[in-house]
Amino acid sequence: MSETDCIFCKIAHGEIPSKKIHEDENVVAFLDLSQVTPGHTLIIPKAHVRNIYDYDEALAEKVFRVIPKIARALRNFRPDVAGLNIINNNEPVAYQSVFHSHIHLIPRYSDADEFGLKWSNHADQYTDDDLEKIMHAIQKELGE
Repeated sequence: MSETDCIFCKIAHGEIPSKKIHEDENVVAFLDLSQVTPGHTLIIPKAHVRNIYDYDEALAEKVFRVIPKIARALRNFRPDVAGLNIINNNEPVAYQSVFHSHIHLIPRYSDADEFGLKWSNHADQYTDDDLEKIMHAIQKELGE
């Protein structure tokens, strides 16, 4: 997808209206139209990058430095905010549906607010040796 076809690039450049709650030279934060819960916000880099795999350290610093500021505003904008989910989906298997990097901040009001995450605990399927092998393989990719 090119920048000219990207809905988030169009939002970042003001070509499509949005409910922006933050904007600086590198980042835009705006309300998600789906509003999974009231205040559901997306944080995007203005630069078109597909997902987290395309970030360099400079872009990561620019994007991730605004998350705590937005998170605090979401916690404080209503007295009934009880928590917050921060979610970043990368590639279709991980539920990415718009291929411009974005981070969801979803205020939580209760455990009955119709939002949930599910994963299974597979700790009994991995030995300490299995975990050591996984750890070393990842460290090798990091160059550590």
